[in-house]
Amino acid sequence: MSVNNNEILYIYDAKLTNPNGDPDEENRPRMDYEREINLVSDLRLKRYIRDYLMLKGYDIFVRLVDDKPVTADKRVKDLEDSSNEWILENWIDVRMFGATMTVQKDTKTFIGPIQFNWGYSLNKVELLEASITSHFSSSETFAQGTIGKDFRVKYSLIAFSGVVSGHRAEKTKLKEDDLYLLDEALKHAIPNLVTRSKIGQYPRIYMRVEYVDKETILGDFRDYIELKTTTDSIRDINECSLEMVKLVNLLNENKNKIKNVYYFVDERLELNINGEKVTFEEAFKELPLKKVD
Repeated sequence: MSVNNNEILYIYDAKLTNPNGDPDEENRPRMDYEREINLVSDLRLKRYIRDYLMLKGYDIFVRLVDDKPVTADKRVKDLEDSSNEWILENWIDVRMFGATMTVQKDTKTFIGPIQFNWGYSLNKVELLEASITSHFSSSETFAQGTIGKDFRVKYSLIAFSGVVSGHRAEKTKLKEDDLYLLDEALKHAIPNLVTRSKIGQYPRIYMRVEYVDKETILGDFRDYIELKTTTDSIRDINECSLEMVKLVNLLNENKNKIKNVYYFVDERLELNINGEKVTFEEAFKELPLKKVD
């Protein structure tokens, strides 16, 4: 069965952690300082997905080999068969996100059908800066440990928008099962792939709206939700809620274009319709819903 267009809303939060360090800013969390908004690149999100796929036993193209980074050229040369058909059949991340790989003088380019915008926080974010001391000295002549900086967000509720192109899916041979794996990864990857700088992040809501054709695009779902808070400076998911009425109306008005809505919602996230608390199932009761396990 061929893949049609899909649109995605994905929101997770980050508490006393660094969602996406900027190497040009001493690894501080990426920020839009003028608006006090935390930013996370699409590459960071794709990295979570790729790492989860590897955890599940899938081979991928963008990875380390023997714990060492290798060039795209080396990654392909190491294989006996690097035909387009072999690549698309064996590397799920190429089917999902595409890739550009150079083999001698030949450049293979696959445009990925699954793309995400940069994520941004729905709330204003404050940064926490702390000094950290290593127990190891910087050299044999200095017995004292080195001192560095540790930058984290106090709290950030980060929203991503994504699109699956049905036409591009044909080119990369994206499978419906690949999208089920994407759903699974976006539910489980972040909490299962924690590091010291990433612990404290949890998925809160995900919805993938599958359309009936390869033409429909309704727009960035983030434009149709509104964060409501109980304080000017939130520190926990319990201090905010999401007003969903505009998104519900958008999807209901276009329900004839929608085949399925795949979703999960964390029970701690409060959803509202015109200020009244509702469940996801109540909010989108007019649509065909399929819960992601």
